[in-house]
Amino acid sequence: MGRLFIFIGAIVMALSVAIGAFGAHGLEGRISERMLKNYQTGVQYHMIHGIGLLFVGILSLKMLGNQMVHGAGWAFLIGIVLFSGSLYVMALTGITKLGAITPIGGLAFIVGWVLLGIAAMRHL
Repeated sequence: MGRLFIFIGAIVMALSVAIGAFGAHGLEGRISERMLKNYQTGVQYHMIHGIGLLFVGILSLKMLGNQMVHGAGWAFLIGIVLFSGSLYVMALTGITKLGAITPIGGLAFIVGWVLLGIAAMRHL
């Protein structure tokens, strides 16, 4: 499972760079400052949790079979899709109702970090 999370993390990081570059070079002046800021927030959390996925992959190789570490990785991935994804779509389409999905992704991020912390404490 560790190699899978490292692979997913690498793909997620590559996408975050591409999506961030698109926002920086293709959206300025095309969407409102507020929506551009939302987009940038999505990119920031996307990158942070992409690194988190890489970290989960490495820990998973050290803590073989640790379901909490695996749960943290899946929570991070769900968080990226829901949190960052909703901010990207909202910024690009102007559909602000999608903002209702964003906190669910934020909650997934929190769950992922809590699971990772519990896994570390139990492993010590």
